[in-house]
Amino acid sequence: MLLILLGALGATVMVMRAGNKVSVVEITDTVAAGEPIPPTAIKEVMVSDDTDMSFILWKQRGDLTSHYRAATTLVKDSILVQNMITDKDDVLTAGKSMVGLSLKDGQFYKGIAVGDTVAAYYVGTDAGKSATGSSTGTSSGSTGGAPPTGGMPIATGLTVKSAIGNSQTGNESVTVVANSSQVSALTIAASANSVALVLVPPSTAGN
Repeated sequence: MLLILLGALGATVMVMRAGNKVSVVEITDTVAAGEPIPPTAIKEVMVSDDTDMSFILWKQRGDLTSHYRAATTLVKDSILVQNMITDKDDVLTAGKSMVGLSLKDGQFYKGIAVGDTVAAYYVGTDAGKSATGSSTGTSSGSTGGAPPTGGMPIATGLTVKSAIGNSQTGNESVTVVANSSQVSALTIAASANSVALVLVPPSTAGN
């Protein structure tokens, strides 16, 4: 009799758990990786609470839309879980790429810092030009081609994401965020050690 009672109790608990629902967040419109999640792109849905999924609860939606962004591209009708969001600002948006530059003293300005808006200029010699291809005379910030002639910008509107100095050599390792169309010319010039970064004043950063 005791075994029968225990079995009936267990079955009852399983039925109760199976019917236990929680209110969670569902995505109603595509959100690109790195973008904030707007209130207009979410809705409330009920799901069974008998899984190990780390759902984002509907009651957490205020914190979600205020402090988090998509860690990967979110597609319509997907249920939001923890690993799909991030509170970090270094997630790349579509059309952006990170480029690493190794700069010597004289190729960067004093006090270079994360968040600065900079322009990259070609400062190579004739040997550097040979290594990077012949110049088209057109800024590759828009064309993605070979670097322009000396003293001309390779790319503008770059954002500094990290800057690590070497106290022994005086060199600086800098990572910038660039439009994907700028990456080819920027990396070619960087491989020839022919890039200098210039700080762009805030009033002209968008030009």
